[in-house]
Amino acid sequence: MGGKSDYEHLAVTSELLTQLGVPHEVRVVSAHRTPDRMFEYATTAEGRGIEVIIAAAGGAAHLPGMVAAKTVLPVIGVPIPATALNGMDALLSIVQMPKGVPVATMAIGKPGAANAALFAAAILSGKHPELRERLAAFRSAQEAAVLRDAILV
Repeated sequence: MGGKSDYEHLAVTSELLTQLGVPHEVRVVSAHRTPDRMFEYATTAEGRGIEVIIAAAGGAAHLPGMVAAKTVLPVIGVPIPATALNGMDALLSIVQMPKGVPVATMAIGKPGAANAALFAAAILSGKHPELRERLAAFRSAQEAAVLRDAILV
């Protein structure tokens, strides 16, 4: 994430990855304030066993795109509502990547942060069948919760 304050939106990402049994790390790496650290993080991620990167940022939100430019790993971008524009600036920054440098862009804020975890798990589940089973169980539980609450009167 671009800054520590972003974690309030991303806590759900870590919680869901933990629930699904996906090992992960949470780091503050700013594209603007710590560019050398960001380059090092992105270029060494694959060698450290990372298979998918979730990068979240608000405002100019260059972190996901810059990370994607420095690695061939899948990068999932989460726009954070950090400015007066409520995340629209971040969304447009992340989604408008040039041809050849893809970033899978999620929704703004906590819903996007949750979906980033689920999308990362879906990507990883192709290589890890046990994760595919946990993801399927998560989706079944989600469906059961909706059906349980479907009758209002």
